[in-house]
Amino acid sequence: MLDTLPQWDLTHLYDDEGKGAYADLDKVRAALAEVTSFEGKLDKATPSELVFVIERYQALAETFSRILSHADLKFAANMSDPKTGQYAQDMRETISALSSKLLFVELELGTLPDAHYQVALTDPDFYHYQPWMRVLRASAPYQLEPRLEQMLVERAPTGRGAWVRLFDETSTALQFPFQGGVVTEAEILNHMTSTTPSIRREAGLSLSAVMAENQRLFSLILNVIAKDKEVDDRWRGFERPVSSRNVANDVDDSTVDALCEAVNARTGEIAHRYYQLKARWMGTETIDWWDRNAPLPGDDDRRYSWDDAKAIVLDAFAGFDPEMAAIARRFFDEGWIDAGVRSGKASGAFSHPTVPSAHPFILMNFNGKARDVMTLAHEMGHGIHQVLAAEKGYLMADTPLTLAETASVFAEMLAFQALVRDAASPDARRFLLAGKVEDMLNTVVRQIAFHNFETKFHEARRSGELSSEDMSDIWMETQTAALGPAIRLDDDYRPVWAYIPHFVHTPFYVYAYAFGDCLVNALWQSYQTRAEDDRQMFVNDYRGLLMAGGTQRYDEALAPFGLDATKPSFWHLGLDMIADMITELEEL
Repeated sequence: MLDTLPQWDLTHLYDDEGKGAYADLDKVRAALAEVTSFEGKLDKATPSELVFVIERYQALAETFSRILSHADLKFAANMSDPKTGQYAQDMRETISALSSKLLFVELELGTLPDAHYQVALTDPDFYHYQPWMRVLRASAPYQLEPRLEQMLVERAPTGRGAWVRLFDETSTALQFPFQGGVVTEAEILNHMTSTTPSIRREAGLSLSAVMAENQRLFSLILNVIAKDKEVDDRWRGFERPVSSRNVANDVDDSTVDALCEAVNARTGEIAHRYYQLKARWMGTETIDWWDRNAPLPGDDDRRYSWDDAKAIVLDAFAGFDPEMAAIARRFFDEGWIDAGVRSGKASGAFSHPTVPSAHPFILMNFNGKARDVMTLAHEMGHGIHQVLAAEKGYLMADTPLTLAETASVFAEMLAFQALVRDAASPDARRFLLAGKVEDMLNTVVRQIAFHNFETKFHEARRSGELSSEDMSDIWMETQTAALGPAIRLDDDYRPVWAYIPHFVHTPFYVYAYAFGDCLVNALWQSYQTRAEDDRQMFVNDYRGLLMAGGTQRYDEALAPFGLDATKPSFWHLGLDMIADMITELEEL
């Protein structure tokens, strides 16, 4: 990039050396006793005592999270630096030990006798925490004996957490041969969207070769993660691998099943159909897997400067809600974004909420393509959501995954519409529309295909460890079903599962992307069909959804818009939008 891309300023959390973090740990140690003195006594505590414990617990938990946020963000910015890795691991281990002493708070509150709980709810200060308590009490049937829970928390950094760290550090250190040199994972993935076919092919084969060289280690990591999850699920009483994630997401198994069934049923109509159309545009009947996200023939692959991207996103947000734009501007002006591409930095993109008393930070790898503008809008949507929800406090600001992608995908849609409005020609509109369809297919169909892979893998893992070849077989089966006959998946595609971080970081996270995209498609259609004088009501309701944070279930949050995600028709409404866009492309 010709312009200088921003780097975040983590001193908003702590100084670069983390001295403030160590000072806060000392303060936490001194304050623990006032909470731990209630251990084993909450079932006899008065409502005011319960409020006291919750408020002190919230303050301590927020301090823990602030410290871990600082450590994790330093690590993400430079995973190749041993010092940042050591600092992050030290903090995880220290905080796991300290937070285990507070584990009794959630365990005992979740199992308060119902009569005691109902009496406590009559206290307005206690009732304020009712949404958080509802989730705790829904999880209570899956709790283990308190000492077991404490042991699991203390062992996490050297158990599952250590395998996640191994995956991250290994992935970041990988070097991908390319045109006589080596590049990072983020760069090799970016080259797979080049306008030059030979570059895409070389990048795809390089990705495959490096993943194949490392798939033995990555298959070991994924096998350990899956077995760890299976043991945890079995002890807690979860019958299906996805169920523990659904409980954490505050959603019913049946709702997630309805989403997956709807997407799987219509994959041929949308994904297969689109890729057949794209293959014809590219002058062939089938295209190689590394060409799946290739620019269309004739696309000039327009590049956007950072200032261009900033202006597009801010203007798009301001046209919908000036308050959104004002919040977004702070990210640009106050050092909340790290956008450059560099060795050692985490690939991909995220918005880290940190804690309500601070602010979110966005990480992305900006290469100046239209997709990068959309990614900026997507992560900025997360950031705005996190800023608005912060008013709910640490315990209730965090949004369940069912709603976590709502603001991000909606913000992405606003940026896309702005790009389409400014398109200079019908061809430019077609290129943008095709890019959006591909992003939606990646978000909906591909993520459900990932979910299908996880489901089959975790079910198979219950019978024993899987080899990398076994895992590649499942990968090929699920991805072939999703992408269809127009995408050529050869043996070079077999090890590509190994680079997907969500399988390791957060098993069964991926359906949240499809959940959010279909949900936003339904919201967007609701917005578009409203009269101009009724749109402000939508904006107000939408802002209220974001401000609610984790205090509302997805069904409550959607009620003001007249939408019901428990019905299959809701998911088909979102998929209809993708199908209609493909129809428009066929007509163009």
